Amino acid sequence: MNMNKIKGFLKNFFDYICKYKEIILLALPFLILDLTTRIFFPTSFVSFWYIVPNLFTILWCFLFLGIVFSFKSKIGRKIYVLILVCAMFIFLLNNVYYSMTDNFFDFSLIEMARESTSYIFDTVLKAKIWIYLVCLAVMIFGIWVLKMIPNKKENDYKNLIVIFVLFLVFHSFIPFLYGKANNELTWNTWKNKRNVYINFNDNNKSMAITGLYEYTCRNIYVTFFKTKKTNNQIELNFLEEVFNNDDAKSSNEYTGIFKNKNVIFLQLEGLDSWLLTEKDTPNLYNLMNSSFNFTNHFSYYNGGGSTFNSEFAVNTGYITPLSYNQNAYTFNKNLFNYSMANMFKDAGYLVNAFHMNSKEFYSRGINYSNWGFDNYYGLKDMVNYNDNSYMLDTELINNDTFYDLMFHSDKRFVDYIITYSPHMPFNQSKGVCKLILDKEKETSLDSEKSEESIQQVELTEEECARLQANETDKMIGLLIQALRDNNLYDNTVLVVFTDHYLYTLDDMTILDKYKKTDNNLINHTPFFIWSSNIKMKEIKEVTSQLSILPTVLNLFGIDYNSNYYIGTDALSNDYKGIVLFSDASWYDGNVYVDGGMVTNNQHISSEDLERKNSYIDYIIKKNDLVLKYDYFKILANNAKNLE
Repeated sequence: MNMNKIKGFLKNFFDYICKYKEIILLALPFLILDLTTRIFFPTSFVSFWYIVPNLFTILWCFLFLGIVFSFKSKIGRKIYVLILVCAMFIFLLNNVYYSMTDNFFDFSLIEMARESTSYIFDTVLKAKIWIYLVCLAVMIFGIWVLKMIPNKKENDYKNLIVIFVLFLVFHSFIPFLYGKANNELTWNTWKNKRNVYINFNDNNKSMAITGLYEYTCRNIYVTFFKTKKTNNQIELNFLEEVFNNDDAKSSNEYTGIFKNKNVIFLQLEGLDSWLLTEKDTPNLYNLMNSSFNFTNHFSYYNGGGSTFNSEFAVNTGYITPLSYNQNAYTFNKNLFNYSMANMFKDAGYLVNAFHMNSKEFYSRGINYSNWGFDNYYGLKDMVNYNDNSYMLDTELINNDTFYDLMFHSDKRFVDYIITYSPHMPFNQSKGVCKLILDKEKETSLDSEKSEESIQQVELTEEECARLQANETDKMIGLLIQALRDNNLYDNTVLVVFTDHYLYTLDDMTILDKYKKTDNNLINHTPFFIWSSNIKMKEIKEVTSQLSILPTVLNLFGIDYNSNYYIGTDALSNDYKGIVLFSDASWYDGNVYVDGGMVTNNQHISSEDLERKNSYIDYIIKKNDLVLKYDYFKILANNAKNLE
C-alpha cells in the first residue's frame, strides 16, 4: 500500500515536471546562479536550505518569466536574454568581489570604482575559474532554452499587471517568515534575521537570507532610495546623557612624558605581525623592542576599505559603524572637533598627512580636511609621480617634496604617514615585488650575473610579501636617519601601527602557519610607541585602534574629555581592555565572545559575561548614533547658541 502511494506520488511529480518543463527549464539558469552563490560561498548564519531565500528566488523567477510570457515571442525572447545577462552580471559582480574580500558586493562601493581601476583587472583575474565556467554554462543553456518560450503573436498587458500584483503581494508577505525584529544596536540585532533584512547591515548575512536577486534589489534600495531616518528624541537623549557624564579619566605616571615633542604616526599598509621580524624588518623590530609595545593589539577590519577603517578610528576615536559598509564617503562631511588633528592643532602643532595616493581616493582630501589636518599631501604633490617608483615607501623620504614638508625644526609638528609597499599583488611579475626586483637589477654592479640570477629564482607569494615588507622597513631606516640629520631624533615620537592583517594574499594558507585564523583574532597586528628616551615596556592588555588616540593624548599631556571617545587610555592604571570586531564579536584577552556567547572554551562568570555584553551594546550604540546624528556638529551649534 505504501509502495503504491510512493509510486503514485512519483508519477504525479513526473507528470507535473513534464507539464511545466518549459517553465522549469527557463527558470533553471536563474536558480543555478542563485544557488551557486549561496552554496559555494556559504555563511554560518543559515544553510542554503533555509526556506526564505529560496522563496524569494522562486518569486523573482516568477516575475522574470511572467514578464517574458506577457509579450510577443520575439520581444519575449529579447527580454529573457536581457534579464539573463543582468543576472549573470550581478552573479559575477558579487562572486568576484567575494573572492577578493570575503564580502558580497555593496552598491555603496560604486563611488570607489573609478579610484580602484588599477586593482579591478587583477581582481577579475584572481577570481576562481569556476565562477566564469558557471556563467559560460548558464549562457549556453540560456540560449538553448530560448526556443521553449511559447509562440505568441500579441502582447498581453492584463497578464503583465496580474503578474506584478501577485509579485507584490507575495513579496510583502515573505519577510514575515523571518520572525519579529528586535531593538537596534544590541547583540541580538546582529543575530536577528528580520533586522538584517531591514537594516542591510551585513552583506554576507543579507545574501544568505535573501538570495541573489532579492539581495541585489534590496542593496540598490537601501543604498539609493531608502528614506533617511528622522531624528529620534530617545536616541538624542541617550547621547546627551553620555556626553554629560563625569570625565572618568585620571592622570597616571605616563601623563605628559612626551609633552611638546613632535609625533609621527606611521600607519603601515598590511605589515602583519608575522612580518615584523629581525630578519625581514630589522629597523621596525629594533624600534619595537625599545618601545611601549602593545603585544595584544587588534586592527578593526570592516571590509570595503579596510585601510580607511584604521585611519578613521585613529583620527576620530570612532569606528566605521557596523551598520555601514563603505564609510569613506558616508561620514566625510561629519564634524570631529576632538579629532587627533584638532587636539594637536589646539596645542600649537602643525598637522600634515602623507600618502602615495591621490586626495580623491577614499575621499581623503575631504576627510582629512574635516578631521582638522592642515594639509593632505598625496600623489600629485610629489615630484615625478608618474614614475612607478611612487609605489616604493622609500620614496616617501627620498622625494624632495615630501622630505621638505615632513621635517620642521622650527615648529612642533604631527606627521601622519600611510605606507604602501606591502600592498597586493605579491607577485614578482607585477606590482611592488617586481619593481623592487627591477630596481635591484638596475643597481647591481654585475648586471649580467644579476639578470641571470633573477631569471632563475622564482619567488613565492610569501617571499614577495617579505620582500615588500622589507621595502617599508628601509623607509623606516631612512626616516630615522632624516630625524638625526634634522636634529629631531631625541624630540620626536613614533606611533606605529598596522592598518589590517594581510588579508589580500591569494594563498591564505600562509596565514595558517603564523596566525590564529578561525575567528577575528586573525586581526592581531603590531602597535608600539617609540621615543629615544623611554625604556621598553610590554603592555599585554588587549588594545585596538580605538585605544590609540586617548593613549597618545595622555602621553603628550593634552587634556581631553574621555566621554568624547569610544576607547580609553591603554596605559591608565584602571585600564581593562576589550576589543570590538566588525561583526560585533569581542575579545578581552581571555574569552572570545560571538553572538553573546563564549566560543573559545575559556571561562568567564555569567555575571561578568552579561556585564561585558552590555558594555559592548553600549559602545556600539554610542558609536553609531554619534556618527548617525553628526553629534559633534550638534554640540558645536548648541555652544554657539549659548554665546
